[in-house]
Amino acid sequence: MPDIVSPIDGKVAYRFSQLELDDALRRLEHAEAVQRQWRRTPLSERVRVCLSMLDEYAKRVDEYAEQITRMMGKPLGQARGEFERSMTERVRYLCGIAEEALANDTLPDRDGLHRYIRHEPVGVVLDIAAWNYPLLIAVNVIVPAVLAGDAVLVKHASQTALVAEQFQDSFLAAGAPNGLVQAVHMSHETAAKLVATRRLGFVSFTGSVRGGHEVYRTVAQDNFIPVGLELGGKDPALVLPDCDFDFTVENLVDGAFYNAGQSCCGIERIYVDASIYDRFVEAYVAKTREYVVGNPLEPGVTMGPLVDAKAAAHVRRQIEEAVGKGARVLVGSKDFAVPDLSKAYLAPHVLVDVDHTMKVMTEESFGPVIGIMKVRDVGEGVKLMNDSEYGLTASIWTRDVPLGEDLATGVEAGTVYVNRCDYLDPGLAWTGVKDSGFGCSLSKLGFLSVTRPKSYHLRAR
Repeated sequence: MPDIVSPIDGKVAYRFSQLELDDALRRLEHAEAVQRQWRRTPLSERVRVCLSMLDEYAKRVDEYAEQITRMMGKPLGQARGEFERSMTERVRYLCGIAEEALANDTLPDRDGLHRYIRHEPVGVVLDIAAWNYPLLIAVNVIVPAVLAGDAVLVKHASQTALVAEQFQDSFLAAGAPNGLVQAVHMSHETAAKLVATRRLGFVSFTGSVRGGHEVYRTVAQDNFIPVGLELGGKDPALVLPDCDFDFTVENLVDGAFYNAGQSCCGIERIYVDASIYDRFVEAYVAKTREYVVGNPLEPGVTMGPLVDAKAAAHVRRQIEEAVGKGARVLVGSKDFAVPDLSKAYLAPHVLVDVDHTMKVMTEESFGPVIGIMKVRDVGEGVKLMNDSEYGLTASIWTRDVPLGEDLATGVEAGTVYVNRCDYLDPGLAWTGVKDSGFGCSLSKLGFLSVTRPKSYHLRAR
């Protein structure tokens, strides 16, 4: 029975049982049977179930939020907010556009033929969800799939395994058929064998590039199963001289350090025009020092530990390597009362005198560290933004929005913001390029992954 070790104090917080292959196959068989009925359920009922799921989750949000905090370390208020703000917004939006997104694409009749394309459910979806935003990452797949008429098997990251059960229980309480949304705790080996049955309609994975390659190889082996991969990033920001200065500083500090920097679309590197560089760095340092690092269950704490000691050690190595190559630490451990409850705690770090020979500027950090680099002009800034193996999001900060939009066309990323960062709009496609993966969730386009097009030619004789 695997343990969930809390990063708060390094102690076992929860345990869960993993399925053996026979049990996993029974879950799959049950999901297939339920899905055959669910696909015939009117869309209005599917919408009702998803909205009722929110109501049922809300009844236990205090319990569930504490579980999330104990499992992965985000402050309790942020754990609640993940449901109360972001997840609720996404579910309501997706339910609101489901009828339009899933409607038949009807062509004009021709030669006595009635013609249309129907978006039919793929069957059973396997959602392999990450731990950093355990509700949002999972809901991006679960809700569109349920609305489309699919059943969903949720294999959550072992660190946040109980979130899969939270979804399962909330859907059951909302009146969903037993087996429509199931928590499936299983090893990578068991998951691979489940994929090998060729009975899944879609596999979604959120995690590391290495994990994405493993999933892709597994799915490709003797299969033609569609796959969606969201693999993180090294998301840049470019700050121009005419930016709304205080607004920009505040948002880029939050974009770098919210959730202890463990955000797929969090800011990981900043390029600032030379004319405002010194002023920007001074203000950024002052704002960063306002964070309160501590036990995330305690009030007033704005940054808890990283997910585990290994993650914290990875960030420390990047910092040490950068300093060894000439970077300077302007904000670090000396500026905060960092708990010694576990080795997962790490203070926010702000580095300057950085360049692209340093891993902190080129490899994913996924922790509370930011490098700030001076650039001569927008041309150099955009070139450095694109000098990355990743391409998830990027942001440009300027009062000249047409200029920002023009620069954005040259930025290699799935999402580009002007005067915004670290946010997913449910109405816009969530996708990436390069090592950030491929596929799409959210927006009406997100329904395409959990459906398959089927063409109908109908002639009356």
